[in-house]
Amino acid sequence: MKLRPDWILPDLNEARKRTNSPVPRIDHFVIPEEAKWMGQNKTYYISTYGCQANERDSETMAGILDALGFTKSESPEHVDVILINTCAIRQNATEKVLGEIGNFKRLYRENEDLVIGVCGCMSQEEGFVENLLSKYPQVRLIFGTHNIQDLPTMLYEVMHEGKRVVKIYSKEGEVYENLPVHRFGKTKAWVNIMYGCDKFCTYCIVPYTRGKQRSRQMQEILDEVQELKEQGYKEITLLGQNVNAYGKDIDPHLNFADLLEACAKTEIPRIRFTTSHPWDFTDDMIDVIAQYDNVMPFVHLPLQSGDSEILRRMGRRYTRESYLELFYKIKERIPNVAISTDIIVGFPDESDEQFENTISLVEECQFDNCYTFIFSARPGTPASKMEDPIDMDTKSKRLARLNKIWNQYALEKNKAYEGRIVTVLVDGFSKKDKHVYSGYTDTNKLVNFTGHNIEPGTFVQVRITKGKTFSLDGEAI
Repeated sequence: MKLRPDWILPDLNEARKRTNSPVPRIDHFVIPEEAKWMGQNKTYYISTYGCQANERDSETMAGILDALGFTKSESPEHVDVILINTCAIRQNATEKVLGEIGNFKRLYRENEDLVIGVCGCMSQEEGFVENLLSKYPQVRLIFGTHNIQDLPTMLYEVMHEGKRVVKIYSKEGEVYENLPVHRFGKTKAWVNIMYGCDKFCTYCIVPYTRGKQRSRQMQEILDEVQELKEQGYKEITLLGQNVNAYGKDIDPHLNFADLLEACAKTEIPRIRFTTSHPWDFTDDMIDVIAQYDNVMPFVHLPLQSGDSEILRRMGRRYTRESYLELFYKIKERIPNVAISTDIIVGFPDESDEQFENTISLVEECQFDNCYTFIFSARPGTPASKMEDPIDMDTKSKRLARLNKIWNQYALEKNKAYEGRIVTVLVDGFSKKDKHVYSGYTDTNKLVNFTGHNIEPGTFVQVRITKGKTFSLDGEAI
């Protein structure tokens, strides 16, 4: 692979740096004259992996492509631009992305004008980009999380100047306002409240791929929420790598509870937020969730491990005991609250006893839902350099046991809904059965239900007839 002087490649050493420099805030978006309407009579397709932040980034990229005159396609066949927005959290995501890029090689052979671009968190990883450049010539555009706003210029260079463009900035990052957006949903919307993260958990690549923590101004967020309400959206989710830390980089007296309460006062029907970090979860937050009916009684509270020593080595900044104290505080003060969590199995050198501590905590908390994973070493993170004598068979058996236990509690929680009447925000027809509707309760329970002439985006009263491990069945009343 021959490097070109105009390529800007990722650098994890630069990405981990943090300074006290003020965050640049850019509130205008201008399409270069030469790039205007270059998408006329052309189509695009976006494939998105990973978290809600990636979904929201894809909406911005779609908005920019719309502004250039492109038309969105639901299929990669016969399009002019394909963008693959990637996630770097786990190794299996890398394998899926590379598999999809390989599949798109056929489309490139059929149309050598096709632009295949790879972006997102994975593009911020050094080894991944080197692999793309050396083995995947069909990928003609690679960019990262910090330069989505440069998409018009980068596309122009590929489409009209015949360049292979690689521009990945490894920096703390800015806050961009007023970028175009193409919302993928008509009922629910993602609202970024902040970008980046400064926690540097030892297993996590996000602080390197998304830069330092930087909050949007509260008024900008409230204006977006108000606009969504006026457009008929029924639910928003406030997004951040650690929403609880919102505002700390702007004003020491500003916090997430203030923002959450201000959003609630807009009277948009439903408000959710993700993701929380136990370290920053305040009493004021709990009070706001409990006080306002339009702030949903659902909290995603990542645990990662039930053992204090493993939590210390993960850099999580809380202990088993402090997590449980917060858990019970949330359960006691927020009526009808549901709590979900994340758990990593097989962190380097996790002993049988330490794993048992996770099991006992899950048995005590009886979470409504758990997202469980085998530890995946991300290159460049401290955990990737830790000794790990645990074999994969042991890790897989631990994961299977953990899943069996939390599934039992999830089923018990959902069976308790049988006979109850719940309010469901309707998404539309179920993905598995076009004769059944689906939507979510305030506690984030998926409900599949029967009914007649029900419109997406409406609230429906549903009587629950059956509780399952991952969903509820019911009938509209």
